[in-house]
Amino acid sequence: MGGLFGTICKSECIKDLFYGTDYNSHLGTKRGGMATLSEKGFIRSIHNLESTYFRTKFEPDLEKFSGKSGIGVISDTDSQPIIVNSHLGRFAVTTVAKINNLKQIEGELLGRMHHFAEFSGGDTNQTELISMLITEGKDFVDGIERVYETIKGSCTMLLLTDKGIIAARDKYGRLPLVIGKKDDGYAVTGETVAFPNLGYEPVYNIGPGEIVLITAEGYTQLRKPEKKMQICSFMWIYYGYPPSTYEDINVDEFRVKSGLLMSKDDDVKPDYVAAIPDSGIGHALGYSNGLGVPYRRAIVKYTPTWPRSFTPTNQKMRELVAQMKLVPNKALLKNKVAMFCDDSIVRGTQLRDNVKVLYDYGCKEVHMRISCPPLLYSCPFINFSASKSILELITRRIVQELEGDMDAHIDEYKTPGTARYKKMCDCICERLGMDSLKFNTLENIIEAIGLDKECVCTHCFDGSSYGHE
Repeated sequence: MGGLFGTICKSECIKDLFYGTDYNSHLGTKRGGMATLSEKGFIRSIHNLESTYFRTKFEPDLEKFSGKSGIGVISDTDSQPIIVNSHLGRFAVTTVAKINNLKQIEGELLGRMHHFAEFSGGDTNQTELISMLITEGKDFVDGIERVYETIKGSCTMLLLTDKGIIAARDKYGRLPLVIGKKDDGYAVTGETVAFPNLGYEPVYNIGPGEIVLITAEGYTQLRKPEKKMQICSFMWIYYGYPPSTYEDINVDEFRVKSGLLMSKDDDVKPDYVAAIPDSGIGHALGYSNGLGVPYRRAIVKYTPTWPRSFTPTNQKMRELVAQMKLVPNKALLKNKVAMFCDDSIVRGTQLRDNVKVLYDYGCKEVHMRISCPPLLYSCPFINFSASKSILELITRRIVQELEGDMDAHIDEYKTPGTARYKKMCDCICERLGMDSLKFNTLENIIEAIGLDKECVCTHCFDGSSYGHE
């Protein structure tokens, strides 16, 4: 996926920009970039992050940066920020985007005599493509609206200009974007975890499709928000860092409430509830409270050399790193009936291996509770499961095995209480070697978030959403 951070102050901004961007590191693993605007012009640095930390790569660059405004990015896609000179003036742009019709737009832009200078992994750099659409507008707002109208997918962006930072949230608000304020300036990011230690207080949630100009003195609306919003539910379930808030709804509070709601229908009484760290922790705490049994750290994440942000792109290495990160506590496992909470099941291979280790360490029973409904659709809007075909999802593989057609009776497979839904869950449970398996319901997710269902994207679970083409 990816994360953005921008800041504009009355004093030098590089400290805030550096640490604010770093606080988005849990959202991406491929590349990082920063750009500032000084009296001498733009200063930019971009690094590959696939085998190291953001801080390690960028600390040696800090002395070269100057300026009172800047934007930064953690990206799972292209190298950015991009610096552009156009009839709109010079500007830097960074994006979190998923463009499903990139090849089509690329062809149209080439047909209009544009050319592409940036490539990422041999493909057109999508941030450069977005910058070209912007520069076809009569002004920045018109150009950003061209992006909204042209792309199929999503795009949230920050533009660094000589007038200030222009922040534009995706047309349907798939990802959050929040403005923070402190004494000598403002910042903007999707992850409010970046604000407290830098002295910012959240003051404004940018709406879906809204465009805002931010200066050191304040912020001005350039385009009103759309009436419809479809913020990604997985921001609360998985991606979000516990202290962050989206639409004023805290990530950790959501996870605890979600676990509490799910526990009400559970008839298993384990010796304790534990989490598959990190994103299963809040859910497990809520589940523990709901069942009235202790919470225990039966699996611990080893963080000194395996940070949360480090995820190799190679699948085999990803599975190995996932195993190395998680250390079972044998003293808490032997002869115990244990209930574990995890955020989701995608392929199931990692969870299967984890469960085997738990039995090897002496667990009598392993019960798994998943904090979201079964994943039945790949995501067309952000990069969660974007690189995976539907058949890589364990749920769809089982539907195909049971029906001979992965789309057969799909409405029944996504509806709890039906015979087919129960059969799918039983098959996953057996395949992963557990004593029992339960998924959360969509109703619990929506209740725990607290927004109307129509404001939340749940496409991964039920295939429904606005703007899906």
